[in-house]
Amino acid sequence: MSLSPFHLAIPVYDVALARAFYNDVFGLEEGRSSENWVDFNFFGHQLVIHGHPKTPGQESAHTNPVDGHDVPVPHFGVLLEWDEWEALAERLKAQGIEFVIEPYVRFKGQVGEQATMFLLDPCGNALEFKAFKDKSQIFAK
Repeated sequence: MSLSPFHLAIPVYDVALARAFYNDVFGLEEGRSSENWVDFNFFGHQLVIHGHPKTPGQESAHTNPVDGHDVPVPHFGVLLEWDEWEALAERLKAQGIEFVIEPYVRFKGQVGEQATMFLLDPCGNALEFKAFKDKSQIFAK
């Protein structure tokens, strides 16, 4: 399957703080920018942070239960290869990142087994990083 890069623009109420987070925590390459927005290469996709007043979702996140955890909604992220996910999880732990849901393997030993972790950027945007043991399960019903 050939994928096209997606474009996602998210609100941040402190552009400088969010810019530092995406630079320092993930080491993302910057593209174009202005005083009010910054483009990032987010694992091959275009992520744009836009200055915006704090949203209700950033004030208090809604959650839905999944596999015994409260998953923040909305959230976004990227699917990684299993070894890339493990390396990212270790790197984030070593940086002392506070997780909403600590890195773990969901549905272990079952069809759809996946590694997942959730964290917030400094403006309250929820991110999920995951990997599937069997990539054919990504879109399975």
